[in-house]
Amino acid sequence: MAEKRTKLAELDPVWTRIKGEAEAAVRAEPLLGGLIHSSILHHGSVENALAFRISLKLSSGEMSEQLLREIADHAYESDPALGQSARADIVAVFDRDPACHRFLQPILFFKGYQAIQAYRVGHWLWTEGRHDLAYFFQMRISEVFGVDIHPAARIGKGIMIDHAHSIVIGETAVVGDNVSMLHSVTLGGTGKEEEDRHPKIGDGVLIGAGAKVLGNIHVGHCSRIAAGSVVLEDVPPCTTVAGVPARIVGEAGCAQPSIMMDQVIQRSV
Repeated sequence: MAEKRTKLAELDPVWTRIKGEAEAAVRAEPLLGGLIHSSILHHGSVENALAFRISLKLSSGEMSEQLLREIADHAYESDPALGQSARADIVAVFDRDPACHRFLQPILFFKGYQAIQAYRVGHWLWTEGRHDLAYFFQMRISEVFGVDIHPAARIGKGIMIDHAHSIVIGETAVVGDNVSMLHSVTLGGTGKEEEDRHPKIGDGVLIGAGAKVLGNIHVGHCSRIAAGSVVLEDVPPCTTVAGVPARIVGEAGCAQPSIMMDQVIQRSV
C-alpha cells in the first residue's frame, strides 16, 4: 500500500507543486524551515501532510496528536475520495481567493481550508458509525478554527471558505460541488424541528458574508446569495437573491458565480 501511494504521489501534479513551493519558501524564509519540513517536506503525499496538520491542530490534553494522526491516516487510506476532495479544495482556494498565491498556503495558513479537511475526516468517522469520535472532531474544529460543521452534513468538493470566521453548517445540510462562501455564513434550521431541517445548496453557488440560509430549502445551482441576506425560501437556479428576507433581485450575472466571486449586485430599475 505504501509503495503504491508513493508511485501515485510521483504522478500527482498538486503534490509536486506543493513540494516545490515548500522548498522555495524555506530558501526565502529559513526561520520557517522547521514548520515547512515537518508539515510538508517530511511527507510523501497530500494525504500524509494533511493527516499531520489535522492531528497537530486538533490535539489537546483530551486526545493526543499521535492518536489523531492514526485516525486521520486510516481515514485517508480507507477513502481515496478524501484526498481527491482535498486537492480540489486547494485548487478552488487558489483560483478564487486573491490572497492565495501558492498551493502551499491553504495547507499551512488558511483555517477555512484546514477546517474543511478536518471536517471531512469527521464525516468519514460519522459514516463509519463512530459518532462520538466524530462529535469530538466537530468540537475541536469549532474550538480551533471557529467553524462549526456537523459531521453528518454532506459537503462536495472544490469548496472555498474565505476567512472562515463563524461558519455554521447543520446536521442535515447538503452543499454541492464548487461552492464558495465567506465568513459568518449559517446553513441552519428555523427552530426545534427534527429530521431533515437544513438547506440544500446546489453546485456553483456563491454565499456572501453574513448570509443566513435557514430551513429545509433548496438553493439552485450557480446562484448568488448577497452578503447579509436571510434566505427562508427556495432560490431558483442562476439567480441572485438579497435582503431580509431575501428576494430575487436579478440573474446570477455569470455562468459560475462561485468561481467569479463577483458580489456586486446590479439591480434592475
